[in-house]
Amino acid sequence: MNTKTESKTQQRFIISIILTGLILVAEIIGGLLSGSLALLSDAAHVFSDIFALVLSYFALRLVARPPDERHTYGWHRAEVIAALINGASLLVIAVGIWVEAVKRWQAPLEIKSTEMMVIAVIGLVVNIIVAVILGGHDHTHEHGHDHEGHAEKREKRNLNVHSAYLHVLGDLISSIGVIIAALLIRLTGERWIDPFMSVLIGAIILVSAYRLLRKSLHILIEGVPEGLSLQQLHQSIASVSEVDTVHDLHVWNLGSNQVALSAHIVLSAEFFSQQPLVLEKIKSLLAAEYDIHHTTLQFEETRCGEGHGGCN
Repeated sequence: MNTKTESKTQQRFIISIILTGLILVAEIIGGLLSGSLALLSDAAHVFSDIFALVLSYFALRLVARPPDERHTYGWHRAEVIAALINGASLLVIAVGIWVEAVKRWQAPLEIKSTEMMVIAVIGLVVNIIVAVILGGHDHTHEHGHDHEGHAEKREKRNLNVHSAYLHVLGDLISSIGVIIAALLIRLTGERWIDPFMSVLIGAIILVSAYRLLRKSLHILIEGVPEGLSLQQLHQSIASVSEVDTVHDLHVWNLGSNQVALSAHIVLSAEFFSQQPLVLEKIKSLLAAEYDIHHTTLQFEETRCGEGHGGCN
């Protein structure tokens, strides 16, 4: 993201934090007045939304900092760590909701369905507004070319912003669940519906937690970025006419959108003196076909003995 986009994204986060804070106050009061565990469960989820939004906001500010002597790649991993913490918080909240649901199931309380529904509808409307604010700004589009040379447009998600969006989206779905529970309680008078809906809300939260934890941990252990194939990268570099073999090929994420690559390349003997030209050719290929701009390429005269990533 450029500076102007970063500023707008930060402003959207501030607006979202304020709106979500209003939902939290309303749902806590409504949950206590109505006696609804589903509404209080949703309030717990809203609290996690605020935590996620604040955490993501400060992560955005860190990522905007330029590289320095102690952080030569910049602060891109801050957004990944924020997403990891957000995922862990969702996991804790889901378990807490399930524990409370079991207790409520064993000892049901009287539910005031009207108050429950009014607060849930208000929460739903505000969640829709916040989801719209964040949902259209968790990705950017990059232009590149496919392997046949055709122009294509790739969508790249910002994991940090997307983690906050998933929090809000989950809460939006939870609000719908609370409204359904309120309607069913009003029609049937059955109290078990309230803790049952809480269990479903916990399950929705757990799915979001799993996705965030899986993606963020994959980046932190420097796994191959999603959507990239090490074999295809190897073939693309090896397809350059001056290249003999490629080995010790590694590719990983610096942040959710920043990919780095390193490789050892053996050039055909007659082209070894043309390293600058070949270097520029490979870098242009990686940028155009894979949107990889952080590259470290080492040229060698002999084939490798041992290595990773396509050693021949």
